[in-house]
Amino acid sequence: MGKGKAYMAGKSSHDPQDVGYKWPTVLAIGVHAAIVLFSLVSLPSRTAEPDSSSIVQATLVSTETFTDQAQQATDQQAAMSAPADAPTEPDAPDEPSASEQQAAAEQQAAEQAAAEAAEQAAAEAAQRASQAEAQALEEAREAAEAEAQRRAAEASEQAEQQAAETAERQAEAEAAAERQREVEDARRQQEAAEQKREEEAAAEAEREQEAAEQQREEEEAAEAERQREAAEQQRKEDEAEAAQKREAEEARQREEQEAEREREAEAQRQREAQEQQRREAEAEAERQRQAAEAAEAAMQRQLAGEAEAAANAQQAAQAANSFINIVRRAVEQAWLIPAGASDSMSATLQVRLGPSGELLATSIVTSSGDSAFDRSVMQAVEHAAPFGELRDLPADQQRNLRQFNLRFTPGDVR
Repeated sequence: MGKGKAYMAGKSSHDPQDVGYKWPTVLAIGVHAAIVLFSLVSLPSRTAEPDSSSIVQATLVSTETFTDQAQQATDQQAAMSAPADAPTEPDAPDEPSASEQQAAAEQQAAEQAAAEAAEQAAAEAAQRASQAEAQALEEAREAAEAEAQRRAAEASEQAEQQAAETAERQAEAEAAAERQREVEDARRQQEAAEQKREEEAAAEAEREQEAAEQQREEEEAAEAERQREAAEQQRKEDEAEAAQKREAEEARQREEQEAEREREAEAQRQREAQEQQRREAEAEAERQRQAAEAAEAAMQRQLAGEAEAAANAQQAAQAANSFINIVRRAVEQAWLIPAGASDSMSATLQVRLGPSGELLATSIVTSSGDSAFDRSVMQAVEHAAPFGELRDLPADQQRNLRQFNLRFTPGDVR
């Protein structure tokens, strides 16, 4: 851990980002200083007429186009020539001669040419300075990048070397630890084997002691069991002998008791048989008396029932005949006998009525052979219904008269 911390401290003190931009910054400052000095050294070659403002302006327009620079130089020349001529206009008493005018024009042209040359030189110097500054910055950047790459490569190489050393040391440490573990495992295995042998010896001694103790206990238990079994056998023999004596006495007593019970039972059976014979005789006399009375009563009930049944049958027959006659008369009044029907034709019709005498259904039981004739008898029953007289009859007679047959013969009606 101490070496790792020292390595990290050394690595942080040699960070390429902390050193790589130091010299490019110094170089850039030097380039700027050289450009300023170059501009100051080139100024004396210009004419003395333009003031400091023209220098500042020429420096500021170094990034403009040449057309803008020419226009600016023309404006500056006009600004400089205007103050020189202005004071002479109100104070000139006479007109200048032609030679003076020509000289003045030539001087003005020369001054303008000098100003233009100065402006152009200043522009060129500013452009050269800008190019030199850009080139210097590019070179400084390239140098800084190269220095940073070199230092990064050195740092990477150093880190790889230190990582390899660390891995080697770690592998050695792991190998040493593995050897130490193997030694410890061998020692523990030896101790475990020794402890196992001691435990097995102790267990064997304990098993031998337990076996001896168990054998002694088993022998003592066997002796005790033999003594107990002998005592138990003696006790059983004594008990068996006593039991035999008791059983013999009990058998004798039971035989005497059984003989006494049989004598009493025989006497009781005789008494019960006599009593049973007496009760049977009385019961038989009672049954004969009741049978005679029942036969007499049955005869009386039979005679009364026969008389009542005859009366009821006669009444039912009269009621049935009366209801059938009512139905027959109603049907005869409603029957329209077909014109072609002969007196020998005959048809039997089954009629089914409801509880109130309403017609439920009709069906031909025996046909006359003529469909018109059969249809006329069914229509006659339908026209004559309902037969309300059925409700006046008793319930049992109503059930008997809800279905009946009617025989239709034209000769009986005509």
